Amino acid sequence: MPALTDVTPGLALRMPAEWEPHRATWICWPHHEPDWPGKLEPIPWVYAEIARVLATHEPVEVLCHSNGVADHARERLVAHGVPAGRVRLHVAPSDRVWLRDSAPTGVLDPAGQVHLLNWAFNGWAKYDNWEQDATVGAVIAQSTGLPRVEPQRPDGLGRVVLEGGGIEVNGSGLVLVTEEWLLGDVQVRNPGFSRADYERLFADWLGATRTIWLGEGCVGDDTHGHIDDIARFVADDTLVLAHEADPADENHRRSLDNLHRLKGQTTLGGRPLRVVTLPYPRPVVMNGERLPASYANFYIANGVVIVPTFNDPNDRLALNTLAALFPDRQVVGIHAVDLVWGLGTLHCLTQQEPAAAASPPSTL
Repeated sequence: MPALTDVTPGLALRMPAEWEPHRATWICWPHHEPDWPGKLEPIPWVYAEIARVLATHEPVEVLCHSNGVADHARERLVAHGVPAGRVRLHVAPSDRVWLRDSAPTGVLDPAGQVHLLNWAFNGWAKYDNWEQDATVGAVIAQSTGLPRVEPQRPDGLGRVVLEGGGIEVNGSGLVLVTEEWLLGDVQVRNPGFSRADYERLFADWLGATRTIWLGEGCVGDDTHGHIDDIARFVADDTLVLAHEADPADENHRRSLDNLHRLKGQTTLGGRPLRVVTLPYPRPVVMNGERLPASYANFYIANGVVIVPTFNDPNDRLALNTLAALFPDRQVVGIHAVDLVWGLGTLHCLTQQEPAAAASPPSTL
């Protein structure tokens, strides 16, 4: 297994934007029934469809909890016609499948080489079963041979706890986060960390020298405020913001506040940030629980954008809006009504592995 790399802040690491070239996408095959109580059976078929779409554009690496799970995944992938040469299965234990949060964040050094930032993971400071998920970074490093770094708190109190679903970058010095996620007193990730501490952390490790703080995430988000359900960059000077038009819906107040916070924001070069609004679908409720259904939880791969859809009239508006913003990529809807019962959708379950700069396209 590759040793931990001693990378100190100041090396000018940069987290590339999601639309920059990927070497591969990582996912974790669903196996934990309590994540979809009573609904696990259809979820692997959704994953097979996700893998089929992504594998057309880039390699897909799949973590499987056991040999039995790997066999199950292989059967579903074959049934969906996913080319075997575009998908690779890895047997490694995990608690849940949300690799956006448990897998490492890929960054580039000044030479264009990829490093894996392996944040500490503690189950979103909410769940008890997370210790196997905390090993995912080492597994991915072993598979790829990429150097792995464990960012430490500057006060000497251990590793920094972060999740990839909470950070959104434009690759050119800006990062979006929410106050609810990092500065609230619920599900606290890094006790004692201040706003300034986080801003220094993002500058040192992500190359993001300006942090834009939004307020709250969407209703139903059990992570307590991840950005990837509400605001996403689609270009270095453009972002989409989930906006709820119905004043009676709690997301209306939250989205208006976030829209206000974005007014007057600019790129590092001084260009105004363009904000395009995405609708929310109708509230998706299961057993009386409001789920975090949001079109903003899309995932950008090398030649495609996959977008969660919810059997809602706003599906068409969301897909058309994103298609206009990504004219050089296919925009493909993935049915997510069952998937969101797990409290996450497409961005939550994927994690991109950036391509090294000036490297040829990768094949498995």
